[in-house]
Amino acid sequence: MKRIVILGSTGSVGESAVSVAAALRDRIQVVGVVGRTNVKRLAEQAALLNCSFAATGDPARLGELSSLVPPHCRACAGTEAVEEWIRSDRVDMILCAIVGTAGFPLVLAAIDAGKEIALASKEVLVMAGRLVMEEVRRKKIRLIPVDSEHSAVFQCLQGHGAVRSVVLTASGGPFLRFSKDELERVTCADALKHPTWKMGPKVTLDSATLMNKALEMVEAHHLFDVEADRIRVLIHPQSLVHSMVEFADGALLAQMSVPDMRFPIQYAFTWPERCDGGLKRLDLTEIPGLSFERPDTERFPSLLYADAAIRTGGTAGAVMNAANEVAVERFSRGEIGFTKIFEIVERTMGKLAEPGAADLAAVLEADRNSREFARQL
Repeated sequence: MKRIVILGSTGSVGESAVSVAAALRDRIQVVGVVGRTNVKRLAEQAALLNCSFAATGDPARLGELSSLVPPHCRACAGTEAVEEWIRSDRVDMILCAIVGTAGFPLVLAAIDAGKEIALASKEVLVMAGRLVMEEVRRKKIRLIPVDSEHSAVFQCLQGHGAVRSVVLTASGGPFLRFSKDELERVTCADALKHPTWKMGPKVTLDSATLMNKALEMVEAHHLFDVEADRIRVLIHPQSLVHSMVEFADGALLAQMSVPDMRFPIQYAFTWPERCDGGLKRLDLTEIPGLSFERPDTERFPSLLYADAAIRTGGTAGAVMNAANEVAVERFSRGEIGFTKIFEIVERTMGKLAEPGAADLAAVLEADRNSREFARQL
């Protein structure tokens, strides 16, 4: 029985994780659920999964959460309270599904405590991948990726040989066939209409700019120890091949399933075993065809920024991520146009990205400075 804490349980990935845990009660015990403001849903999840604790990131909501959780469940608030639970001997693994950088200190606490990590939050490795992976190796703990693309690569690597390249697939988002002029006029509502995946708003907007794939490139660099020239991206609108690995002999292995985040979550929870969690099977006879094409980095330059971040190292990943978070927030509020997101990321990286080894203090300072700079552009 694996004992798990779900960080970001009320988001889209978190809800998928709750669904997986409910279906695998004989294998998984969710000790705690952690969210922010949706305390009603937190209490419902705690009751459904018989959790020992439920935590809100908003201390002002603690009283409300306390009144809603079942009697056997303890309500708490704030990072320190969650860290205390994570470090306890009642927890084996955390799933980090918190969007953005808010989950960073909790992941570091889990690594320090020697817990297994199921990681769905790209920003943790994009910000400080070198530092995080050094600690993972030093502590000899297991970090299993939950992003569908990185889970696919992880699965393809099991028991196989020398890797030539990692091939990440991308749906292309809602604007795959849009011209540069058309991209100038799209709205936030347009960008939130993803053609294949049902995700939270931040990830959906990042998919529209291909920044989601850029973040995944940096993440893949750290997870699988592959350099920029061995990471490729292919547009695959059907979203059935989740990623591929090319080996030294030229063979390609691909991982396929219907586009459902419960698959990589379930695999992370049950690895190295596989089990039937009642998920929909992929029927190849129903697929009209699979297509792949190279991305257009002139219309979607996000992938170029990722390549530069990998090659630069240092604080470049943190700067790219911070600038993008600010730019996406501004776009969602109607302050800037869609293509201005690219401009803000590029200008911020050009101004603030620094090469060389960066410690945690330098990474956090780069994050703060980049946000301030990007807000002023």
